[in-house]
Amino acid sequence: MFHDIPDAVLERMRWLEEQDAADRQGGTPRMQRLRQVGPETGRFLTLLAALAPAGRWVEVGTSAGYSALWLSLACRRLGRRLTTYEILEEKAALARETFACAGVGDVVELVVGDARAHLATCEDIAFCFLDADKEVYADCYEAVVPNMVSGGLLVADNFSSHGEILAPLRERIEGDERVDCLVVTIGKGEMVCRKL
Repeated sequence: MFHDIPDAVLERMRWLEEQDAADRQGGTPRMQRLRQVGPETGRFLTLLAALAPAGRWVEVGTSAGYSALWLSLACRRLGRRLTTYEILEEKAALARETFACAGVGDVVELVVGDARAHLATCEDIAFCFLDADKEVYADCYEAVVPNMVSGGLLVADNFSSHGEILAPLRERIEGDERVDCLVVTIGKGEMVCRKL
């Protein structure tokens, strides 16, 4: 997957990495910060997704589509599709541009709106990446876990960088007998849950 990344995907990844770096140095007037994962986290997500059992793949919090580009590599390799949800129209517009430029529209579907309105009806979830406003993490977790297949993976970003805010959810997840979990210290801290 990593040895034959299409040029169009690499080019768009580089552009998004540059935009994210500029955001972190003072923001951009055009929109809210991208707040995307780093390349190391993108690779980690791709490897995990490739190990997930058969089933539906979802992402909550598309932003400009950077993590979805990484996940598209595993989608293409395994013949899967990713449905990604973004609530902010301005970011969704940038994500549409990302998916068109990178040529991943055949494996990535963007849904604009609040993922919480859709997740309860998503069945057979094999992989979920959660990277949205921290206030919705608990709702999304509770919507996804009951609909996951056995062995399915849920990965949630920011469990180190936002450890204090996410501490109650972390405690809840660690006590949830439906999953095994571990916070992996890659990037901003990835909570990895496996459905039993």
